[in-house]
Amino acid sequence: MNLGEFLEKFGRTVFESPLAGAPHPEAPAELAEIRLAILDRIRDKSYRSGGKKVFPYDLLRVELRGVEESRRDLFAGKFFRRYLEQEVHGALRAAGCRFPENLRIDVHPCTGMPQRGEDWLVVDAVSQESTGPARPVARLSVREGVANSSGLRLEKARTNIGRTRDVYRNEGLFRRNDLAFEEENEINCSVSREHAHIQRDKVAGEYRLFNDRWYARGERQSPECGTWIVRDGMSQEVHRNARGTKLEPGDEIHFGRAVVIFELE
Repeated sequence: MNLGEFLEKFGRTVFESPLAGAPHPEAPAELAEIRLAILDRIRDKSYRSGGKKVFPYDLLRVELRGVEESRRDLFAGKFFRRYLEQEVHGALRAAGCRFPENLRIDVHPCTGMPQRGEDWLVVDAVSQESTGPARPVARLSVREGVANSSGLRLEKARTNIGRTRDVYRNEGLFRRNDLAFEEENEINCSVSREHAHIQRDKVAGEYRLFNDRWYARGERQSPECGTWIVRDGMSQEVHRNARGTKLEPGDEIHFGRAVVIFELE
């Protein structure tokens, strides 16, 4: 059974019965490898408290590199994400490990060959919720280009930036951009449909910028990065990776020729 057939079968049964902690016997080998990598990361990030294991993070970021263009939508689809989430939740419960009930997984498939020395699979664990004092909220102010909003508060866990409001794939609506440069002009046309996103980590009190631009099939990286920051008069490219780049107040962010300013309120 190939990956597409397995996920189609999973999609039909996802609401009928929960998945067990053990890997599904029909799961393709590549799914088993991804599952094991995620569980290894969870094991590394867990600790003991009150005689029980605890996994305190509520978000797992999974980046898959070297994905075939024809299978990108499959890995980015909701069934693959749901499969991983149910597998992880089931494995944690089976191990008697405490974890946030809102634990979720974000999957970022990247087409093109990984660069020399890069891992094809990267898993990061982060926290988004905090019971501590409120952290300041950031905002983006548009300086160059015309967007659907001249200023946007970054209150969400993830804020998408791109050319159009809605981005469609074969399965339908794939992504919705919070800051969209839809008007037809020279500056706006330099922004990609899925250009970037900003992730908010409430616990750490920081925001990280991620480059979401696609690379052409076979390219290790685009000749032009397309996303960069100007900070203290120096330019810094933001390449596509799983960690992103931490933003600082006053950063001038360039999406193609469109420019926004990152500020804390």
